[in-house]
Amino acid sequence: MSKRKRRKFTEEQKRDAVRLIRTSGESISTVSQDLGIGEGSLRRWVKQADIDDGKGSAGALTTEEIEELRRLRKENRVLKMERDFLKKATAFFARETSENTK
Repeated sequence: MSKRKRRKFTEEQKRDAVRLIRTSGESISTVSQDLGIGEGSLRRWVKQADIDDGKGSAGALTTEEIEELRRLRKENRVLKMERDFLKKATAFFARETSENTK
């Protein structure tokens, strides 16, 4: 059973594909076959482009907001790891100090 390698597309490639759908009058299905891109991926790109253009549903996150959320979540993970490390270090040194004062 071979595992299919996941392809990555640049933002420019995604924009071009969305522009092609919007200007050609062709269906997403047809364009996806012509470009060799999965139909589901292409649908997501069009939907996200609509959101970025202000045509999305209320509460939908723009690409910039999604990127900021990812960045903040990563930063939060790092800060939690640093905090946990400092807690452990503090407990270790507190034990060492109390043992040395006995």
